[in-house]
Amino acid sequence: MENRAIFSGKLLAFVLVAPQLAVSLIFFYWPAAQALWQSFLVQDAFGLSTEFVWFENYVELLKTPEYYHAIGVTFVFSGLVVVFSLAIGLLLAVMANRNIKGVQIYRTFLIIPYAVAPAVASVLFIFMFQPGLGMIARALQGWGIDWNPVLNGTHAMILVIIVAVWNQISYNFLFFLAGLQSIPKSVIEAAAIDGARPMRRFWTITFPLLSPTTFFLIVVNITYAFFNTLGIIDTATGGGPNGATQTLVYKVFLDGKGGSDLGGSAAQSVILMIIVVILTAIQFRYVEKKVHY
Repeated sequence: MENRAIFSGKLLAFVLVAPQLAVSLIFFYWPAAQALWQSFLVQDAFGLSTEFVWFENYVELLKTPEYYHAIGVTFVFSGLVVVFSLAIGLLLAVMANRNIKGVQIYRTFLIIPYAVAPAVASVLFIFMFQPGLGMIARALQGWGIDWNPVLNGTHAMILVIIVAVWNQISYNFLFFLAGLQSIPKSVIEAAAIDGARPMRRFWTITFPLLSPTTFFLIVVNITYAFFNTLGIIDTATGGGPNGATQTLVYKVFLDGKGGSDLGGSAAQSVILMIIVVILTAIQFRYVEKKVHY
């Protein structure tokens, strides 16, 4: 006869969940509601008077060519960051999953970049890519490449992509490594006995079994590229030159803090949130179908 423990303390369950609910309400739902309300308001330069203008902030925003340019920059930047950070993280995880001497040391060093703050990572790469001073910039100039992210928009975009990818690789590496270690060795050994080569074993067995991890990381990395790269862009390029690296999240920050346009900045943040929600919903609707749990 099976013995079951029945827990009847419903109040205790709510008490245990209450701290997480409070954190979500205070740090997510309340700021989101405030941004939504602020997007319908217009304040004067001194913040002394406020006027309710309905959708005027959204209409004015959608009339601005610079906003559509920021959307294009955001999608290019985010797409490249997600692809490269996932690909490199997976490659490093596959290499670190092997039985080689000193593998624990390699894994430790590969995790370290995740502990570096985005702004600090930007400063490190600025020194390395600074024209005339940075060792990498001087090497590029020695190869005939006139590297100058201060004046060249393409170079500036490459710089912020490199910093964002480097800062996110360790996160992806950790999850991919955990996923690889959860795959039964017997499955891989059976495929090897059947004569499957390493690349074929990876694409037909290992990678499909990693699909839940990959799907999770795609969602997380898109959110990271859209929101958490503000410090990188602000420190490395300041959105320049000429708006070449001005993403949507940085434009929200710039217009709100520098331009004192709180209503327009709030409207941008609402649209940005809607874009990310739509992208996430599309992934759950179409990409998750290919996930094998």
